[in-house]
Amino acid sequence: MSRSLAAIGFGIAALGIIGSASLFTVNEAQQALVLQFGEPRRVISEPGLKFKLPFVQEVRILDRRVLDLDPPVEQVILADQKRLDVDAFARYRIHDPLRFYQTAGTEAVAETRMNATVNSALRRVLGNVTVMTVLSEDRAKIMSDIKTQVNAEAQRFGIEIVDVRIRRADLPQETSQSIFARMRSEREREASEARAQGQEQAQQIRARAERERTVLVAEAQRDAQILRGEGDNTALKLIAEATSKDPDFYGFYRSLEAYRKALNKDDTTMVLSPNSEFFRYFGKPTP
Repeated sequence: MSRSLAAIGFGIAALGIIGSASLFTVNEAQQALVLQFGEPRRVISEPGLKFKLPFVQEVRILDRRVLDLDPPVEQVILADQKRLDVDAFARYRIHDPLRFYQTAGTEAVAETRMNATVNSALRRVLGNVTVMTVLSEDRAKIMSDIKTQVNAEAQRFGIEIVDVRIRRADLPQETSQSIFARMRSEREREASEARAQGQEQAQQIRARAERERTVLVAEAQRDAQILRGEGDNTALKLIAEATSKDPDFYGFYRSLEAYRKALNKDDTTMVLSPNSEFFRYFGKPTP
């Protein structure tokens, strides 16, 4: 009896092992390739529970989603002999698992080959355009050309390229430094020219202002002399009229003016004869 139970148990275990080795699951994001002694037998694209020959066949699971491809930064020489460090990326999917297995085998090998393919396409396409074209609206056409060339090569591996994009396109470090130095030199030259022009304009403005000042001062002095002459002429006329009307009063007035100017300070000392003509109005008034 014990031997029968053991045999039954062994049979159940054997059936379990065979069943587990015969069944496998493919989910919605996967596709499978069934191999028999290393040779492809069938491709499974639909998800679900699948069967295979136990211990004879094996299953390679491949991703059916869109995958990322990130090739290393490539330095490209453009048509205008400018150099650019181009950082690109691509997205792809495995659309032919059989060909993919026969040509690449694994995703790692496929990505290595496709990295080289993307960089090669970048060099070919960008080598025929200039920097301004890369930065212009034609960038979309450039990306389309690169995608077309990469796709033509990717078909050999059972891969479909979904998209190719340039993440960044920078000048090499030494070129950037050279351009920066040239730009700084150009700005310094422009600043020197601006300062020189400013100094020249300042000198012109100062010269013009000095000339205008000289003219204004000369005109003011001329007008002042004219007014002074007219005033002196009027004063002489008034004095002449007053003198002709009363010469004695005019003489008296002029003497008082002389006294005021000569004796205007407390420390004034004069030594004159009392009979001097200067003091004739200090004596007895003449009849």
